[in-house]
Amino acid sequence: QVQVVESGGGLVQPGGSLRLSCAASGSRFGTMGWYRLAPGKQRELVADISRVGSTNYADSVKGRFTISRDYANNTVYLQMNNLKPEDTAVYYCKARNFPFGSLEYWGQGTQVTVSS
Repeated sequence: QVQVVESGGGLVQPGGSLRLSCAASGSRFGTMGWYRLAPGKQRELVADISRVGSTNYADSVKGRFTISRDYANNTVYLQMNNLKPEDTAVYYCKARNFPFGSLEYWGQGTQVTVSS
């Protein structure tokens, strides 16, 4: 049974930092990434990382967020620095199966709120 579990969300002041973690288990995984959903907006890709370490970032987070991966433990991290109120959203982790990438597994989401 595949499980994807996020942790690390919370309330932080503007300019602060948070680190999100996502642990996947029960399969082999290819690309893993973070998405977010804010009220009144569409879900968007924040960052993802492939099995060989290639990364993609949304323009809005480049230079502030860093995605990394622990391959041995199927865990991805999202280090978020200089957080802004517009980063407030529910953050979801997604993992694709490997090698075909035909299946997507989503976590339950973790709330990030940036407010003074």
